[in-house]
Amino acid sequence: MSSWLPGVAAVLKASGWAPGRKVETGRWRSMFEAVGLVMHDPAESFLQEFGGLTVNVSGPGITCARTPFELDPELACGEDDRFLEWGESIGRRLFPLGELDHGRFFLAIDEVNEIYLVETWVASFGPMPQALENLVLGVTPRRIDEGDGPAGQTP
Repeated sequence: MSSWLPGVAAVLKASGWAPGRKVETGRWRSMFEAVGLVMHDPAESFLQEFGGLTVNVSGPGITCARTPFELDPELACGEDDRFLEWGESIGRRLFPLGELDHGRFFLAIDEVNEIYLVETWVASFGPMPQALENLVLGVTPRRIDEGDGPAGQTP
């Protein structure tokens, strides 16, 4: 990403990110494809650049508290049914990215680069790069009611 909102690049760099960062994603790919979750191109691109980062943010945010998150898909291991079912419900293919708030919520990305909070309900942080900025800056994700598609569209 070339231009982040003020403060976002500093938070990401403090978490270990650098422009051009590239990590191996094969382990995550094989782990989840074995249970039916296919790593699509946006998931691979995102994880190559941001996989393995732990972002320790806290305090007041723009519309909600800034909450730490960890970008390690392995943290969602065993939750494949949740990602498959919610993906089917919203008409998108979700791939796990990690956890938000020390495991209280999961994070996922779809095939059009939108990032989601996944629990017993689902909400959208928006498309990348805005989604990562929303996570870092404390912007409340938009809750998606079952049957609604991303960005309020019906699939």
